Amino acid sequence: MSLQGKTVLITGGAVRVGRSLALAVAGRGADVVIHYRGSIEQAESLRSEVQAIGKTAHLLQADFRKPIKAKQLVSRALNFGPLYAVINNAAIFEPLTLENTKLEAWEEHLAINLTAPFMLSQAFAATLPPGEAGRIVNILDWRATRPGCDHLPYTISKAALAALTRSLAVALAPRITVNGLALGAILPADEGIDSFYHLEEIPAGRWADLEEVTQALIFLLDGPAYITGEIIHVDGGRHLI
Repeated sequence: MSLQGKTVLITGGAVRVGRSLALAVAGRGADVVIHYRGSIEQAESLRSEVQAIGKTAHLLQADFRKPIKAKQLVSRALNFGPLYAVINNAAIFEPLTLENTKLEAWEEHLAINLTAPFMLSQAFAATLPPGEAGRIVNILDWRATRPGCDHLPYTISKAALAALTRSLAVALAPRITVNGLALGAILPADEGIDSFYHLEEIPAGRWADLEEVTQALIFLLDGPAYITGEIIHVDGGRHLI
């Protein structure tokens, strides 16, 4: 598979899973536009890694708690050339329950995890040149299809993003495919991990290898254009039990 000559925008691309996604896309031949909020040092380090493999990385800062910033990101990215794909990866993940979720936290999760992908997808579709095809990949969570009561605003925002993925697949067909990757135990979170992932509840019995995630991403970016509206679970079967 090759993404040679294409440019891909990745939100939250400077750290954690997003960093691996950016390197995988660049490794397949694409230039990348890396969005970050506050991780400037990590973003600059990633740019150097991308350049070391012969590709170009552009850095764009934006705070998705302000919806207008998400809307503007695509037009800013287009200053570097046409976009082939948008990967909506940026997210926040806080161990909040119904009892301790304040309105501010609820709205912040929805703004970053749901509204920003909507705004970016809308802007991407509106600016895609006539006759060109594009792709959108939304990074979800296995809980997107089985939301629970822990990490409440996070899981609800991801469940809504799963619904948005399917809706956009219909609305943007046939020129833009829209799919999702629902991740499981990929990387430990900074906090709250003990209540979110239990290896004994994962049929595969282990944490994922990041390469397994990037392989799935490349498939959705450069695989059959007849696949749209799908949510591929990269979770070791966790959503099944």
